[in-house]
Amino acid sequence: MKKYILSFIFVFILAAGSSLHAQEKDTSFQKTSSINLTEKTYRIAIFAPLYLDSAFTGSSLKSQTSIPAYSIAGLDFVQGAQIALDTLTLNGIHVEAFIYDSKSNKQPVLGLIRSGKLDNIDLIIGSVKEPEYSLLAQFALQKKIPFVSATYPNDGGIRQNPFLIIVNSTLKAHCEGIFSYILQKHGTDNIYLVKKKNDNRIDNYFKEINFVDGRQLLKIKPIMLDSSISSAGLRYLIDTTKPMVIIGASLNETFSQKLADACFPIQKTNHLVFIGMPNWDGFGSFYKKNAYTDFPIRFTTPHFDSKNNELGNYLDSMYFKLYRADPSDMAAKGFETTYYFISVLINHPGEFIQNINDTVFAPLHNFNFRPVFHDKYNTVPDYYENKHLFIMQILNGEIVREW
Repeated sequence: MKKYILSFIFVFILAAGSSLHAQEKDTSFQKTSSINLTEKTYRIAIFAPLYLDSAFTGSSLKSQTSIPAYSIAGLDFVQGAQIALDTLTLNGIHVEAFIYDSKSNKQPVLGLIRSGKLDNIDLIIGSVKEPEYSLLAQFALQKKIPFVSATYPNDGGIRQNPFLIIVNSTLKAHCEGIFSYILQKHGTDNIYLVKKKNDNRIDNYFKEINFVDGRQLLKIKPIMLDSSISSAGLRYLIDTTKPMVIIGASLNETFSQKLADACFPIQKTNHLVFIGMPNWDGFGSFYKKNAYTDFPIRFTTPHFDSKNNELGNYLDSMYFKLYRADPSDMAAKGFETTYYFISVLINHPGEFIQNINDTVFAPLHNFNFRPVFHDKYNTVPDYYENKHLFIMQILNGEIVREW
């Protein structure tokens, strides 16, 4: 990691809980929107796992040439959030943003809550996992403060908390997205769900989604395989005389790769659509250009930067100007969630939840937040979840959008 990144850490987030003020800033980018003029000061708490205690000894960096690898994702998120704070055209809106290290030993999340330091916060944005996720969700419910979970693709068992907003869709929501895609585009094809032995979670999600009003919408045949997957063995289990869809119902990289290896020869002579899970975009074997030539490997994602809109281009240019690098996915998520949800907050005072799908403020792509009820008899939502998913495909080593 280059030294300019280390300088940024030292200057910007040396102390956990640094306060950033954004008011009437003059920036080179202007986005037209309806701005609510008010003297209210909005207080925003942004949490990310920076692990500053591991990076510093007192006020000195432990290393002048590198930072811990486990700090990079949180740092990227904060860098994107900072650009968003500098970009917002506030015009009389007063925003005070506090950056907290969610992995701080000196100011842990539980300590911040007990000390009352978060009591006057208007919005919490967090790139956090457990246990900080549940602590912030419980606190948000208690104080009736919106908590935006920006990157954790899990509900953590939270129920009846209408102040929790999940941006990074859960696995079940991804299954719903895959099901909708197949229903609309491949509903008449033979559909197979291939799962690993003793791994039924994804299969159970599809069964629940597919069963409506006492009947199945799609005929989906489950196939259970062990690690010895072969193309010949798979051919024996499927009908290759008709177009087919194969759902890779596994989060395991080895199993998913072997399934792709088995499907690759079949699709050369048969119409086969192959789609997998949201974490497949991180499987390095799928990007080898000579491994799956002209064979699209599909997956779902709630985050897509088309690189052809004003704010997306602005993020790219500002990030490169500051850090001489392209923004990572985590930086884009930090920018996107900070820009979007603060804009909704200040433009819809007192009606934040009712307007969380306001497309006017979406910097990179629209969201589709829907209330989730795990018990259909409940009247209070368990949380709000982003249901807007994109179908992407890894094709010849590159990611391109399909749907």
